[in-house]
Amino acid sequence: MTDQPNFEQLYRELEEAVHRLETGDLTLDESLALFEQSVRIAEQCNGLLDQAELRVRQLTARPNGGLTADPFAG
Repeated sequence: MTDQPNFEQLYRELEEAVHRLETGDLTLDESLALFEQSVRIAEQCNGLLDQAELRVRQLTARPNGGLTADPFAG
């Protein structure tokens, strides 16, 4: 088991941060810190999506039973 948050947890955290930023109840320093944290979370989300895409590419079966790295059609 891993201590790393999953995509859904990170996405909820990102949504929370965006909501807090939109309310405008934070100081400038708090807003900047939360924005920087949000950028890091977004990068983590993108990394997890990239990993998932790679797994999909690796797991695409061909009719003859082989595997192929077909482009992800999202």
